[in-house]
Amino acid sequence: MRRSLPLRVSITLLLACGALDAWAQPAGKSFLLPLRSRVQAFKNSDTWNEARFQQELPVRETAILICDMWDNHWCTAAARRVNLMVPRMAAVVSEARSHGLAVIHSPSDTMDFYKDEPQRRRILEIGPAQPPANLALADPPIPVGTQLRTCDSFEDKFFKAWTRQHAGIPVGPDDVISDKGAEVYSYMQSQGIQNLLVMGVHTNVCVLNRSFAIKQMTKWGVRCILVRDLTDSMYDPRNPPQVSHERGTDLVIEYIEKHWCPTTLSTEVLEALRVAK
Repeated sequence: MRRSLPLRVSITLLLACGALDAWAQPAGKSFLLPLRSRVQAFKNSDTWNEARFQQELPVRETAILICDMWDNHWCTAAARRVNLMVPRMAAVVSEARSHGLAVIHSPSDTMDFYKDEPQRRRILEIGPAQPPANLALADPPIPVGTQLRTCDSFEDKFFKAWTRQHAGIPVGPDDVISDKGAEVYSYMQSQGIQNLLVMGVHTNVCVLNRSFAIKQMTKWGVRCILVRDLTDSMYDPRNPPQVSHERGTDLVIEYIEKHWCPTTLSTEVLEALRVAK
């Protein structure tokens, strides 16, 4: 007569089998991204300390959003800096896409150019998701001017120079295109995306304030991360605080790290993806 196993042993075996089954299921790929933020250790102090940490990001829950990397700009200095940035950004986007990250192209005011593209139609076909009520977040003044028509090419005058996204940043077949926050949010909800790596221009204007960008997405509970070497500010050094253009951009990045979201570097994104598990 066959003897049955003691109850304790049976439960142990069942639990072990369940654990092995769960272990055998392929876990979603993730990558460990170094982030930089700023903390005010003492609330009655004007001192903000740099803080660095690492955040694990599931690939399937993370997207790249490219903000207003247009084909041209009325400010020739801004256009020149975008042209210099494009090859690096294109390389990061291509690598991220190859690892399974979603890519959202958001060149504002150019949707007519993309109206017949499948990447534009795809996001329009997604059922709308109702965003939550905005989080009640403080919005302190930014340390540099946010005037749209300021430029460090001092003689340039405003005109609508852009017609599409810069051709040096290809749109992949599975990417989406939108310049509306509600559409971007609905797409993210449909895909289970909770993390947004934001890159593009201009940091003190569009990257912060577009309906699809850092402030609004953060208010909707999306975890944003600025890729700080793939951005630029729209700042004229003749305006307060009268620092160089480069320093003005740094001040905006520091402001974002204090009040809105952490930042990372493109090199850190590439390295994190290279060793993703």
